[in-house]
Amino acid sequence: MDLDLVAREFAPETVYLNTAGMGLPPARTVAALAEAVAAQAAGQADVVGYDRPVNEARRAFARIAGVDERQVAIGATTAEHVGVVAAALPDGAEVLVAAGEFTSVTAPFQHRPGLRVRVAPLERLAEAVTEGTALVAVSVVQSADGRLVDLGAVREATRRVGARLLLDATQAAGWLPLAPHAADADYLVCGGYKWLLTPRGVAFLAVAEEAMPGLRPIAPGWYAGEDPWAACYDRVELARSARRFDHGPAWLPFIGAARSLALIEELTPALIGAHDRTLAARCREGLRALGHRPVEADSAIVSVSGLGDVAPKLSEEGVKVSARAGGLRIAFHLYNTEAEVDRLLGYMPPATRSTAPVA
Repeated sequence: MDLDLVAREFAPETVYLNTAGMGLPPARTVAALAEAVAAQAAGQADVVGYDRPVNEARRAFARIAGVDERQVAIGATTAEHVGVVAAALPDGAEVLVAAGEFTSVTAPFQHRPGLRVRVAPLERLAEAVTEGTALVAVSVVQSADGRLVDLGAVREATRRVGARLLLDATQAAGWLPLAPHAADADYLVCGGYKWLLTPRGVAFLAVAEEAMPGLRPIAPGWYAGEDPWAACYDRVELARSARRFDHGPAWLPFIGAARSLALIEELTPALIGAHDRTLAARCREGLRALGHRPVEADSAIVSVSGLGDVAPKLSEEGVKVSARAGGLRIAFHLYNTEAEVDRLLGYMPPATRSTAPVA
């Protein structure tokens, strides 16, 4: 990975280990946003011209996800994209989700009347698929603790029974290459403001060609049109591609997104992931040496149960982490270093009897 490029793009004033909560925008993104806001304030904004960064971001995400551009819709949140899938399911359909799953994945199904939502442990998700399962919805990487789903096993199980597969790549895209299994999902949703380093307000939905006819847009607006700028009045002719599921973009966030995604592509998720995982492995080793028992996962996210109350104390020392599901969540990304891992470990308390590994 080009560390000189990373150094030019990032200069955080803290040890920032909270990308799983929100990523840091690169310098190029900050500059583009400042320029766009200044142009708007000066009365020089070109709203038609905003389509260029929107579609640059769409194309970049398509390449990162390993899908065709025509399969990608844009919006602001993952939940709105999941909601399109939830609305398309017939009454009585069973949706299988993982225990402890992030609610942007589960809530659209739980609150759509007529669906049956069944929960299974992440490690047993594939074997929990039955002939009665219509859809499996799961995050590629779990938000709470960084565990990875066995995508190959789940995809095989859904195909065996003819069920659809929805994946949330929000905690994966940017450091974990998504091909072949994630790109092979029927529906792939992703929020950009974490590992893809975009401003918040940028999200994507990728739909497999064979799954597209089964969906219908929810509250389609002018931007869902085949030619949005010709569809502002009277009647919208919906796009023939996944753009029919577009929601009107938050223009400024997408201006930033185009720059952030360009950086991810320059550095490549494969090289970023190798860097992130190396740091995470060093962190887990150090935590075990202190007597802790971190969640075992080959992930950029490190989680230690029972240590959520340590997060505020680390913040006082200039180390930004987060507390999730009662545990301490530490996330390593391209702007982090081995020295930062060691600094974190230097502030970590040794395990007490209640948190030490069981012999």
